[in-house]
Parts: sequence; structure tokens; C-alpha cells
Amino acid sequence: MKRREFIGLAGGAAVTWARAARAQSPAMPVIGVLNSAAAGAVFLQLNAAFRQGLSEAGYAEGRNVTIETLWANGQYDRLPAMTSDLTRHDVAVIVAFTTPAVRAAKAATGKIPIVFTTISDPVQIGLVASLNRPGGNLTGVTLLSVEVGPKLLELLHEAVPSATTIALLVNPTNPNAETQSRNLQAAALGLGLRLHVLNASTEGDFDSVFSKLHELGANALMIGQDAFFNTETEQLAALSIRYAMPAIYPNREFAEAGGLMSYGTSQRDAYLQVGRYVGRILTGEKPADLPVVQASRFELLINLKTANTLGLSLSPDVLSIADEVIQ
Repeated sequence: MKRREFIGLAGGAAVTWARAARAQSPAMPVIGVLNSAAAGAVFLQLNAAFRQGLSEAGYAEGRNVTIETLWANGQYDRLPAMTSDLTRHDVAVIVAFTTPAVRAAKAATGKIPIVFTTISDPVQIGLVASLNRPGGNLTGVTLLSVEVGPKLLELLHEAVPSATTIALLVNPTNPNAETQSRNLQAAALGLGLRLHVLNASTEGDFDSVFSKLHELGANALMIGQDAFFNTETEQLAALSIRYAMPAIYPNREFAEAGGLMSYGTSQRDAYLQVGRYVGRILTGEKPADLPVVQASRFELLINLKTANTLGLSLSPDVLSIADEVIQ
């Protein structure tokens, strides 16, 4: 972890701001980065994309900007205190990665510019007035994973047509969990499927959840989008194989790690765009005038090796629509 990436402690974001302030030039703007996940390999790689976007706008950490990163480690209830800590210090911009983080940031300040990523429609959940003209102090990128959720369910059903009962795994502490569950219950009904919703908010919940799948008669699993799940991609993929459960998740890392399928957009591109927007705001542009960027390219990955391990014979029609097949 880099020297300026700190982890918020229980009871608030106990960050050594004074030390950071002494180390920086008085004229150097500070970017406060709030991430609801943990500082694992996935998010450290995404943060590198964020810094690349900043560099394209002419900003480099330690040269003309300081970056203070706070990690909630999947404990979303810590986000309000961590955001308050950011607002009490002289941050020029708040970067809020994930929906729980941006909700906390929006509640904390109406003045400091906020650039976000969210998996939901930011208009529908009340972050901005409109996509083209956000208004207020927020703008960012939407991955639309919640809205695209029914498509994942449809793809999973096409790949495993014999699966009439499907389980949905969500993190109940994520504010998007209820919307995801509601949308997917409606989509399952339209497909003639039964959907069971299961909850996991810690790594310790996974074994219990997976052991229930066969008890419920589930023949396939859809994993709802969540920052905590992103940090546990390899574990979730391994469990899906151990329990012989065909599964789909929005991030390509899931299929690459051994999950059956993934369908989603590029998180790296989203973090890159956030960096670009932060750079533009630091040069004087206002969030209200920067349109929210919508994900427009989605990729389907199928792990054929996993399909063979699970004894699945995928139809040529399903394989033909895949953007990438992992042999």
C-alpha cells in the first residue's frame, strides 16, 4: 500500500492528516478518495487506472496533487464518519468509489465537488438531477449493473436451461441490494423461474450460503454486484466450482478466476474516467456541467473449462454470442 493510502479505523476515519499536511506544499490540492471496499489487488489495480486518468489531465501524486485514500473494508456503516473526516480537512475533490460511498459523501457535503462511480441509475437514486446536466456538486460514471441485472439472469438461464430455480446472492448492507432483488424477482417471474435471495456481508457467510443452495433446490447462482464481492472474486469462483454451481457475475475477473460466466462493463474504464473528471474539476470546471458517463459496452465471458468441469454442454447459440471463451 502506498504511503498516502490509509485505512479508516473503527469508530471513524482516524487518519494522520497532520503528518500528510506537513509533507505537502501549501498550494498542492488534496483529493480525498473514499472506497467502501478493502485495499485488495483488484481495487489497487483500479486505483492505478484512476491515477492514469489524473495524469492525462496533467496531475501526478506528489508532484502537483496529494491523494488521501480511505478504505471501509466492506463495513459500509463506517462510511459516514470517514466522509465527515474528509470534509473537515481541506480537500479539493472527493472521489467516491461505489454507491454506498457516494451516498455518504452526498449526505456529508453540498459544496465540495464529488466524482463517483455507481452501479445504479444516478438519477433514479437521487444523486443527480439528470445525466446530461447533473447540477449540484456531483458527477461521475454509472456502470448500470443494477439495470443490466435481468440480462445476466437471462444469460444464465440460456446457458443452463434446465435450471428452473436460481439463487441470487446479495450483500444486505449495500443500499442497492433491495433494488437488485426486486428487479430480479420480476425478471425471474417473466422467465418462469423461481428465485431465492440469499445474503452475505462477510467472507464467513459464504460457506453457509453455498451449503444452502442444493437444500433450496437451486440449479444455478447469480451473484449481485457489490464492492465486497469484487474483493472476493476468486473465493466466490472457487466455491461455485466446489459446490458444482453454475454461476454468473458482472465482473470479468469472476470468469477468469474459474466462474462459469460474467457479463458486465469495464470497471477500469470507469476509474480512468473518474480520474479524467477529477483533473478537469481541478482545472476549474464544475461537476454540474460535466455529464454523467454511462457504460455503453458490455462483454460476455464464458469459461468453457469450467462448463466441462460442471458437466454442462453449452449450446452453440450461447457460445456464439460470447465476446470471449476461456478454453
